[in-house]
Amino acid sequence: MSTIDQQFVEYIVKSLVGYPDDVVVERIIDEKGVLLTLTVNPEDLGRVIGKRGVTAQSLRTLLRALGTKNDARYNLKIVNNDDDREHYTISSDDQNDTPVDNVTDEPVDNSSDLAKNTRKELAELDDLDI
Repeated sequence: MSTIDQQFVEYIVKSLVGYPDDVVVERIIDEKGVLLTLTVNPEDLGRVIGKRGVTAQSLRTLLRALGTKNDARYNLKIVNNDDDREHYTISSDDQNDTPVDNVTDEPVDNSSDLAKNTRKELAELDDLDI
C-alpha cells in the first residue's frame, strides 16, 4: 500500500523515464522525517538527476511543497543501483542546507576523467540554491 507522497514521486518520475516499470519508491519514517528512496533503471538515472541536478532539484522543490501541505520534512534518496556504491540524497528542507552525499563503500578509481567530472558536478549541486 503506497501513500500519497510515494504515489506523487512515482507519478512524476514515471512520466520522465524510459523504463517506467522499473521505478520503485520506498518510504521510511525516522527522526529526521520521511525518507523516500527512489530506484530507477540505470539507463534512466541521468534523466532523473538531470543536467547539473536540475531535475533532482525540481523534485526537491515539489517535495518541499508537499511537505508544507502535510507538515512533514521529506528527504529523497536517488539510488544508483548500477553499481550499488553511489547514493544521492536530496533534502526537501532547505533550512538545513545539507550537502549532496556521495556514499561509497569501496575505494573509487581517482584516475578516471569521468569520475573526476562526476564528482565535480556533484559538488556543484551543493552550490545550487532553490
